[in-house]
Amino acid sequence: MKLVIAATGASGMIYLQRLLDQIDCRQHDVHLVLSGYAKQVVADEIEKLRLPAGVQEYPERTMNAPFASGSALFDAMVVVPCSMGTLGRIASGTGETLILRAADVFLKERRKLILVPRETPWNLIQARNCCSLLEAGAIILPASPAFYSRPQTIEEAADTVVHRILDLIGLPPPKTFRWGEAE
Repeated sequence: MKLVIAATGASGMIYLQRLLDQIDCRQHDVHLVLSGYAKQVVADEIEKLRLPAGVQEYPERTMNAPFASGSALFDAMVVVPCSMGTLGRIASGTGETLILRAADVFLKERRKLILVPRETPWNLIQARNCCSLLEAGAIILPASPAFYSRPQTIEEAADTVVHRILDLIGLPPPKTFRWGEAE
C-alpha cells in the first residue's frame, strides 16, 4: 500500500506517532510531510518523532514529491492531526504547500483522504468546511478516543483513534485490539 501521512500544527502528535508505530513500513510505502507548526508541536508534546525505517520524508515547501501529481498512484492520505486552518485551506482548494496540494490531488482523483481534526469546539465556518470536504469525498475523523475497551494509558486511548484510521485505510490494527471484542 502507498500512503501519504501528513501532520499540521494541531495538538495531538501522539496520534501521528502511534500511527507510524503501527504501520509496517517494510511492507508499505509511507511518505511523510510535516508542516512547520507540526514540527513545533512535536517538540512541545512528544519531544521527537520516531520515524520507522523506510519512511520517506518531504519538506512542506516543495512540490517535488510523487504524490503532488495525480499521475502517481497512491492508496490513501491521512492528515493527523489536522488543524482547522489546514482543513479550511483544503476545503477552499488552495495548494500552496505540499500538504495542501496533495490533499487537493487526492480529492480530484477520488482517492481516500482522511482528515483527523483534534480541535474543539467548532465554529460554524469550521463545520461548513467539514461539510464541504465530506461532499467532495474526504473522510472527517475527529480525534475522539473511545472508552469501550477501557484504555489504561494515554497510548491505549490514542490507539482507539489510530485503529479507526488503520481500518479506514484498509490495514488491520495490531492483534492486541479488535473493535467490539470484550477484554
